[in-house]
Amino acid sequence: MALPRRVVAVAAVGVVVLASGCAGAGGGSGNAGKSVNVLMVNNPQMLDLQKLTAANFTKQTGIKVNFTVLPENDVRDKISQEFSSQSGNYDVASISNYEVPIYAKNKWLAPLDASVAKDGSFDQSDILPPMQAGLTAEDGKLYGEPFYGESSFLMYRADVFKAKGLNMPPHPTWQQVADLAAKADGAQPGMKGICLRGLPGWGEVFAPLTTVVNTFGGTWFTKDWKAQVNGQGFTDATKFYVDLVRNHGEAGAPQSGFAECLNNFEQGKTAMWYDATSAAGSLEKSGSPVAGKVGYVAAPVVKTKSSSWLYSWAWAIQKASTRQDNAAKFIAWASSKEYEQLVGAQLGWANVPAGKRASTYVNPSYQKAAAAFYQATEDAIKSADPTNPGVQPRPTTGIQFVDIPEFTDLGTKVSQEISSAIGGRTTVTAALNKGQGLAQQVAAKYQKK
Repeated sequence: MALPRRVVAVAAVGVVVLASGCAGAGGGSGNAGKSVNVLMVNNPQMLDLQKLTAANFTKQTGIKVNFTVLPENDVRDKISQEFSSQSGNYDVASISNYEVPIYAKNKWLAPLDASVAKDGSFDQSDILPPMQAGLTAEDGKLYGEPFYGESSFLMYRADVFKAKGLNMPPHPTWQQVADLAAKADGAQPGMKGICLRGLPGWGEVFAPLTTVVNTFGGTWFTKDWKAQVNGQGFTDATKFYVDLVRNHGEAGAPQSGFAECLNNFEQGKTAMWYDATSAAGSLEKSGSPVAGKVGYVAAPVVKTKSSSWLYSWAWAIQKASTRQDNAAKFIAWASSKEYEQLVGAQLGWANVPAGKRASTYVNPSYQKAAAAFYQATEDAIKSADPTNPGVQPRPTTGIQFVDIPEFTDLGTKVSQEISSAIGGRTTVTAALNKGQGLAQQVAAKYQKK
């Protein structure tokens, strides 16, 4: 769930909260009119942006950017509180293709169509269609611009596999992955076979797990809103996932999210990792202990042709913002080709927040730096199908989530049970039976509509 992404570096950096009424709409005079407050997740790409903003965007525009940077679960909660209350404390936030349709329907976001048109160099047509579609609401208006997009794939230590005589198929099944995890377990001192998220959170453990559920033939809900959380496909997938991570997964799996798995994989503690494609930039960047040693293949499958997710961390403007012009200028810069060029020149092309622009994937500099993973990433994004991710029709869109407001609470509560099962404190059957009851309560609301 994006998700690339989540190195825990700081809990909060440069926090400055301004009163919502200190400037007129679109800016004003004084410091308030030349600033913008941004609330964002602490993923590596965002931390790079924070480092580059003052010397580039602020120097060019005179607009000071006040960042609040939080871990993923924390930032989701804070954004939800801020935007639902329309407090106006934050002008811009990093949200995703999950939140955009819901927030837009609730009139919490300002449309971006006009502000994008003002920037002649932005080139909206260059944004990858799957990313733009996910950030466009039912009214046809655009409410988010992607900072980076991602899908999911399987990463593995190619050097370790070669040394052990193990062969990774380009399109593995989950059973093949389980067999390889068993063989790679202990390949190097302290190395486990695979890292899989176990941290509670609808955007943590359920980001990868729901894709496993999809390809095993399960679903959260049938097309007519019947809950299936303890159904056969969901149960088979969850038992497989829990058994795999318990038998051959990382230490501390119930507390491991994207950031922890990234660290484990970088430090040689796991031989494989199934997660966000955006992680590859961190793995291949200059100074990474595993740069040049990693192979990238398609998300494992069982009953479907593909099982990769589709996600974008995107910028959106709170409708109550009194600095919408400044906010739009920040977004136009942060999601621009210009910014990608800046990152490439100053931090290296492997660090570029990719997955959003077609031009990135034909850029020779990016192709050279991202040779190990760029094609696999592009293929994963193109193969993802939010409208048909499993073996049966769905009531709404979403691959690693169900695009309804209730899913944040439902997914998080069920994820807590799954994490407990990974930790051995409950069984998968008990966890999913509790989840089924919670899902039935949600389904009842929609069956009545």
